[in-house]
Order: sequence, then structure tokens, then C-alpha cells
Amino acid sequence: MKVLAHFVPGDRVREFLAPQKDWLDVRYCAENDDDTFYRELPDAEVIWHVLRPISGDDLAKARRLRLVHKLGAGINTIDVDAATAGGIAVANMPGANAASVAEGAVLLILAALRRLPTLDRATRAGQGWPSDPTLGETVRDVGGCTVGLIGYGDIAKRVERIVVAMGTPPTEVLHTSTRDDGHPGWRTLAHLLASSDIVSLHLPLTGGTVGLLDRDALSRMKPGAVLINTSRGPIVDEDALVDALRSRQLAAAGLDVFAVEPVPAGNPLLGLDNVVLTPHVTWYTADTMRRYLELAVDNCARLRDGRDLSNLVNQVPG
Repeated sequence: MKVLAHFVPGDRVREFLAPQKDWLDVRYCAENDDDTFYRELPDAEVIWHVLRPISGDDLAKARRLRLVHKLGAGINTIDVDAATAGGIAVANMPGANAASVAEGAVLLILAALRRLPTLDRATRAGQGWPSDPTLGETVRDVGGCTVGLIGYGDIAKRVERIVVAMGTPPTEVLHTSTRDDGHPGWRTLAHLLASSDIVSLHLPLTGGTVGLLDRDALSRMKPGAVLINTSRGPIVDEDALVDALRSRQLAAAGLDVFAVEPVPAGNPLLGLDNVVLTPHVTWYTADTMRRYLELAVDNCARLRDGRDLSNLVNQVPG
């Protein structure tokens, strides 16, 4: 079975897959290497997809393709309708990266809340003593904050457990979701934004979530709050976020995702000192990669053996 893996493997990936080489022919392709991608695409039976979008035109070139398997949960980068029309199954891996993304979100919370980038730069420059007196006015403990989670799936619930373990009272962890779930922490979006010192996004990118945190929503956030986004960049109006950070209406932001990726050199977020940035990698750990590969190999074996596939997101004729 020919698999086009749309990422560059490390030694651990190759070692994990080595026992399957008698039936699994895996070809690797960096996400920015279109030459290799389009050379391998016509013969691929399976694509292990990460982030580089797969369009309907791409799928039309994949004459032997039977499965696009997302390494992760979000399928917004796959033209699922085109895949379905072409008889190509699409599957994902809900929950496989939840532990890593939750820890990454908390990492960004702490880095933004504690002004880590500024302190790191000052220390490297031989500065920082005597201490900046504004630290005692601005830096917060997580345990002293109200934490608002927009979305309440696996990742958000893990973040909730972590911040409670760090001292946030359970009554001070709020969440919102598509409907009132009966949980005592549920709030409307407007209430959550107005009440939370930390707001962390945990939503898929859909037609209903694009621009959810627009200029009006950001203006409703508690003055001096911190915004964390490990979901998808287009959920937030970046221009409005830049203005809120420049004016110090928001104290800081921690961002792993952006409206355009890779981030263009002229993006004003890159020049702000109250933003912590990572390049869409909160999911990317050795532990998550192992979970991804276990699920990916299992679905390939199911495809080989004619068994039902796991975590299908579309229906194609059997």
C-alpha cells in the first residue's frame, strides 16, 4: 500500500514504521515541497495529511487515492466534499493530540501571563536588576485568575484540569459551547468574555466560528485580559487583536495559529512585545506523533483488509 506522508520524518517515525515495510510503502514529502507532492500524488493510495491544504484539484490528480487521513482532528484543510464526490474516504484522529495541545495552551498562558519573552530578552541583555516594578502590578498567578474556555471538548477539559491543579478554583473556570450543557461553569460567550482574566480558544474552524472574536467581541473582554489561541487563526480578527494589544486593552496574547500560515514577515503581531508566538506546533510532540502513527497504520490495515475505517468524517460507497 502506497502512502504519501505529508511531513518530514525523524528517526523515531522511521523506527516505528520499519516493522510495517513489507506491506506499507511510505513516501515522505515536506509540506512546502510541491514538486515531490505532485510527483508522488498520482500513485498514492493513502495520504497522511497534516496542515498543507488538499484541494479538489489535488484530489482529482490522485487517481488511486482511497483515503485521506488527517493527523489530527481539524479537517478544514481538506476539501471533504470533493473527496466524497470522488469516492475517497476522509478520516481524522479526534483526541489524539489533546494532551499535547492542552499542555501547549497552558504553556502559552504562563508565558503570556508572566511576561516571559520580555524577561528572557532583558536577562540575556544583562538587564532585569533591579526588578521592573511593573511586574508587581501586572504579572498574575494562574490560580488568581478566572479562566474562560471557548469550546469544551477534550482539549479544553484537559486545560481545565491543569489550571484547577494550579490553584484556580473550579468555580472560576468558565466555558461556553454550542448550547447550555447544564454544567455549572457554562456561560454565554458575552458573559465569559466580560468575566475572564484568561480566554483560551478550543474550537474547530467552521463557517460559524470564522471571525467569532471580532472587534466587537474583543472589546467586550475584561480590560487587561490575556487571549490564547491554539485552535485556528481565522477565529480571531487579527487586525482587531493587534489594536487591542497595542492599546493595552488586552494585556497579552499567546498564539500558536494565525490567519495566514506561515506568518508573513509584515504581520504586525511579530513586532509586539506583549505577544508570545509559536508556529502551529502545540500538537507536535513525540507522544502525539506516536499516537498519530498508531492510528494511521491501523486505518491502513483496515483499508487493506476490507474492514470498516475508524473515525470517518464522510460516507463513500463501500
